[in-house]
Amino acid sequence: MPQINVTIDGRSYRMACGVGEEAHLTGLAATLDTRIGEMRKNFGEIGDMRLQVMAALTIADEVSELRGRLTTLEAQVSELRHATETAERGRAEDAERAATGIGRAAERIGRLAEALGGSAARG
Repeated sequence: MPQINVTIDGRSYRMACGVGEEAHLTGLAATLDTRIGEMRKNFGEIGDMRLQVMAALTIADEVSELRGRLTTLEAQVSELRHATETAERGRAEDAERAATGIGRAAERIGRLAEALGGSAARG
């Protein structure tokens, strides 16, 4: 299992991660470090642990909000899929009715042509 060093709030931490996840973990640590730095700028020196907890809570809040949005979007996608399936069934039924109507019209035209052909032969 690979091990990497990340720096968060000026402190280095040795972390283990899955193979190929090194860059991702480094990016996550950088995001947390940036968030803590922004909070330190906004709130001043209020204690390292408090800043870390506040940064973690703001990130957790964003994740919670994104999960809610994802749930909403998944529901909308489901509704759109259902509407699309319903519309496709309707189009298929319309095409079938149209084909049936065209077939009947062709039969009538054929009978009319036979009738007119028979009338022309008699006249």
